[in-house]
Amino acid sequence: MEARKVNASHGWMWIKNGYWLFRKNPLLWMVLTAIGVVGLLGIASIPVVGDPLATMLFPVLLAGYMFGCHALARGEELELAHLFAGFQQHAQQLVTLGGVNLVGQLLILGVMMLTGGATLVGILMSGKSPDDPAILMQAAAGAGFALLLGVTLFSVLMMAMQFAPMLVIFGGMQPIPALKASLRAFLRNMIPLTVYAVMLLPFAVLATLPMLLGWLVLLPVVITSIYAIYRDLFPTQEEPAPAAEGEVVTRDDQAP
Repeated sequence: MEARKVNASHGWMWIKNGYWLFRKNPLLWMVLTAIGVVGLLGIASIPVVGDPLATMLFPVLLAGYMFGCHALARGEELELAHLFAGFQQHAQQLVTLGGVNLVGQLLILGVMMLTGGATLVGILMSGKSPDDPAILMQAAAGAGFALLLGVTLFSVLMMAMQFAPMLVIFGGMQPIPALKASLRAFLRNMIPLTVYAVMLLPFAVLATLPMLLGWLVLLPVVITSIYAIYRDLFPTQEEPAPAAEGEVVTRDDQAP
């Protein structure tokens, strides 16, 4: 499956279509998102194994949200059971994606340590912020090339992971091909995805101001907009992307 290329205007369109999906059942979306976030934080708090386990399970949780979006896009109801759908379908491939993500993160941190960022990596892996912020700033400044290399490699890993869970559960792809297809899709649509991220920024600021309460709405919209992006970039013959606002995605006449 190869992603089609879309123009910059789709960045805002994805947010609108994500909000349209959220608006179909806003209360349940907020509940599902809160359960997922609290669950992952609870797993991550387990000593030693918590963080790796949370990383490996994240694609499974995201898949559940995508199944919920898929149901709404097909005119079905969003249900609490969608939160656990990833554990019932394609669980092995999704956990494999999480494992690849975990190994990739560890390898990147190792590369940073070998290129002069050992102090910074040590602070990051400790999971605790130093009492004096100047210590962190000094470590970041001393990392230099290692920090730049780390940011670049983590960005590539994020791009590869972005659509991989959806390509597994909806496209029937295996983890490694899904990661490659996701990376190509991201690179091919860098401009609209950048527009999407920039347009989310003011909403993120507004959501943060009232004691972070706005994230109860914004985070579900981000989740539903990810589904809208996937369906726009990877339309299928069985489920063509709709053309009108108020549906999941929109299409233009631009060739892939």
